[in-house]
Amino acid sequence: MKGKLTFSSYATIGVMLFALFFGAGNLIFPAQLGQNAGTNLWPSIIGFLITGVGLPLLGIIAMSFSGSRNLQELSSRVHPVYAVCFTSLLYLTIGPFFASPRTGTVAYEVGIAPFINESSQQMGLFIFTLLFFGAVLLFSLKPAKLVDNIGKFLAPGLVVMLAVLLVAAIANPMGSMEAPQEAYTNGAFITGFLEGYNTMDALASLVFGIIVINAIRAMGVTSNTDIQKATVKAGSIAILLLAVIYVGIAYLGATSAQIYGTFETGGPILSNAASHYFGTLGSVMLAIAIILACLTTAIGLTVANAEYFHTLFPKISYQKLVVFFATITFVIANFGLSNIISYSIPVLMFLYPLAIVLIILTFLSPLFNHATIVYSSTIAVTFLISIFDGLKSLCDSLGIEYFSWMKPIVAFYEQTLPLYNQGLGWLLPALAVIIVTGVISRFQRKAPVHA
Repeated sequence: MKGKLTFSSYATIGVMLFALFFGAGNLIFPAQLGQNAGTNLWPSIIGFLITGVGLPLLGIIAMSFSGSRNLQELSSRVHPVYAVCFTSLLYLTIGPFFASPRTGTVAYEVGIAPFINESSQQMGLFIFTLLFFGAVLLFSLKPAKLVDNIGKFLAPGLVVMLAVLLVAAIANPMGSMEAPQEAYTNGAFITGFLEGYNTMDALASLVFGIIVINAIRAMGVTSNTDIQKATVKAGSIAILLLAVIYVGIAYLGATSAQIYGTFETGGPILSNAASHYFGTLGSVMLAIAIILACLTTAIGLTVANAEYFHTLFPKISYQKLVVFFATITFVIANFGLSNIISYSIPVLMFLYPLAIVLIILTFLSPLFNHATIVYSSTIAVTFLISIFDGLKSLCDSLGIEYFSWMKPIVAFYEQTLPLYNQGLGWLLPALAVIIVTGVISRFQRKAPVHA
């Protein structure tokens, strides 16, 4: 019957979406959070789940709710130029600048690095990423039916392997939880909340939403209401899987610190855990599964970027764009995982508030009749705050003092904006602007027109 899908159909789309989301960050960041949070694991993981799981689900539903054909069309409600700039930066962030290189470096750190001498690590990374992104290039040139195969075979296989590892960790913990590190001592919840940005899944959800909607339409669902309901159900399956894995991996990280100490990134935690419970065979099997999972994520991101920028620049062929993005990704991957994470944080501190506010505006849009003034005013206020969050993070990453022209503005924000020092200074001003401009737009609509 049209408009009604079976549970197996929802599950198929949900697993496909899970496979699209499930990449490098989904493995390393919960493990790293667990190690650093220690005995403050639970408030940290709750914060992490809000941004790492809750926001991606809202992003998927928002795309369905908006009725837009893609992210650029949705963000053009702010302004057409903003739409191109925001969408381009978002694609580059989840693609060749950060998320895509991270797939290669995580695959290397978990799968290959444990078997290579310390002195040969840089050369090992170079050779591995050359082969890895060479494969990405070849598959991205002809990506037909790739997503179907990921959803049906690879994702369930990796989930089963991780489930076995996590059950072993829960049944027989490696050690007891240690005292929390630095920011997790007093601000565990907010630190976990901001750490969830690193997965980049809320940004990706604004791109993946259309893939889910098209998959639902292809199964014969036609009405907008039924598409929205199906999106919620399929999205919930994907997000529930992610949430369970996040909690398990965070617990694994928290119980590993006593034996292995803390690591700079989350990659070695997983490889050490696999070796601890299942020996070399366990490490090898986990390595193969994670390399394949990261490979398919990298292919999906490369394809998405090449397709989007081909629509912006039709004179540049899809094939040339694939070669360009695969090459850039390979170069950035060789800066190493810790550097990629460090330099991605400023961009995420800038982009995430803009994405979250766009999601909020999408759901509230019918209340103010999609008025441009509400979209543009709210995004402008959010931009003016989040740009300084990004610049502050950049200075911190580089280990330099804030630029002199920044200091009075940052000081003003610190004194006047609630939650600013927690990285959420944009939230209340954005909500206030939505309310004020929303009321103004409704009064303007109701005002009588004089001849």
